[in-house]
Amino acid sequence: MESETADRSVNDDVDRVLNRLRRIEGQVRGLQRMIEEGKDCESVLTQLAAVKSALDRVGIFLISHRMKECLAQESRTEVDEVAMEQAFEIFLKYVQCVR
Repeated sequence: MESETADRSVNDDVDRVLNRLRRIEGQVRGLQRMIEEGKDCESVLTQLAAVKSALDRVGIFLISHRMKECLAQESRTEVDEVAMEQAFEIFLKYVQCVR
């Protein structure tokens, strides 16, 4: 029973990542159209920033997912997902400031 729940959770996570990547793919196609149509630079750069942010979110999700797996294996207890996500939000803000 516990294994089924874990498998379902992993499948849900994979589905979430794939859905996000599909949305990003659509955004990138939109960027291509904007450039082909000669849209103004500011609009293109705004959309580019949105794509970049979406990719960063996927990366953060994947990193946090892996860390959660490592911590759960190490401690043999459930990891507080909300606390983990908050920690990564702070980390992401820090990384953006450093750039």
